[in-house]
Amino acid sequence: MTFRSKPVARVVAVYAAIFLLAGASLLIPVAHAQQTDHAKKLGLNLMCMCGCAQVLVQCNHLNCPSSAPMLKELDERIATGESDELVIQDFIKGYGVAVLSSPTSTGFNRVAWLLPSGAFVLGLGVIALVISHWRKRPIHATAGPHDSQVNISADALARAREKVDRETEE
Repeated sequence: MTFRSKPVARVVAVYAAIFLLAGASLLIPVAHAQQTDHAKKLGLNLMCMCGCAQVLVQCNHLNCPSSAPMLKELDERIATGESDELVIQDFIKGYGVAVLSSPTSTGFNRVAWLLPSGAFVLGLGVIALVISHWRKRPIHATAGPHDSQVNISADALARAREKVDRETEE
């Protein structure tokens, strides 16, 4: 090889390496994701169990250990024709009630639905009570010289003015 052929060989080697890496990345199996709109709709009712606190179909972790298998299981169950309720009940049996994206509205879980509304109404009631109490308070007169309240004679006023003049001149 001559001196000029070494840089060309390096460039060819770099391009070959890039081509092989790009081709190898295409061979890596991609996680099976939901295929149907029905699976997407049903997946909105389930949470990803990896700890990300995101809805199953919206989990954005790379190589998430939970979402890919859960989505695959969801697709398989929908493909077999199981009803939505049965699919969700099977996920609850497998992962517990934490898999639900919103609590059911039965039993004690109903409190989770009613408590925010009740707290809001209670807060409005307290605010209305405080405002009505403030409005019913008597208004106290402020201290200040009003013509009707001043009952001083002209002689006493003249003496007071003279006294103030003497004290301020000193």
